[in-house]
Amino acid sequence: MYRSCLPVRSLGAEEGNGRILAIHKNTRINASIFFLLALPSLLCYTTSMTPLESLLQFVRFTHLTHKVERVARIPGETRYANTVEHSYQLTLLAWYLIEKENLHLDKDLVIKYALVHDLVETYAGDTYAHGTEGKENKALREHEAQERMASEFPEFKDLHAYIEAYELKQDPESRFVYALDKLIDPVNIYLEDGKLWHEKNVTLQEVLDYKTEKIAVDATVAKYFEELVVLLRKKENTLFPKN
Repeated sequence: MYRSCLPVRSLGAEEGNGRILAIHKNTRINASIFFLLALPSLLCYTTSMTPLESLLQFVRFTHLTHKVERVARIPGETRYANTVEHSYQLTLLAWYLIEKENLHLDKDLVIKYALVHDLVETYAGDTYAHGTEGKENKALREHEAQERMASEFPEFKDLHAYIEAYELKQDPESRFVYALDKLIDPVNIYLEDGKLWHEKNVTLQEVLDYKTEKIAVDATVAKYFEELVVLLRKKENTLFPKN
């Protein structure tokens, strides 16, 4: 037999009286979320799903993640990349920079954040940074996707806890991954000679307006972005459309 859980909505911060509980170093989550993750027995019922069936269910979920198309490409390819490819590249790049820069970050935590940072897009879909479509309800879609994942896989407590912790960005590891996530697309587009910027009619100023403040949350990543911006300015006439 296997336990499954009914989907529920977490309490707001005000309802939880602002209580917080540590899950890793300085990372904190609302008490209501903790009880949702740590006490699933209060919400669960018994089904006939076997351990193998539950494994198959999660594998099917990973297949869905491959189908989420992002407005970004792997240089040299014509198709858009998917969320799995993006998350894998981000994870390796984060690991690389930790070693190269000798960063005093929890490597395991960084890797987990990088792997889960866009997982809600499996159900919520990707939202293009320089577009308007989907932005008005992005937060709601991603919240509902997170709830759905928690209800479908209540046994995977770590997954839900790290998704929540990443969204809060209360530790340097989550901010490092967040900043690097914002850097990786312009790096890839630069390596394909600005092709996507031309296709989407995106200017250098629009890239700077969207990226600069977000990347600034991590000093190491910001240093790389500053160097990239120097290259972008030098080649602005070829990398970006002439408006």
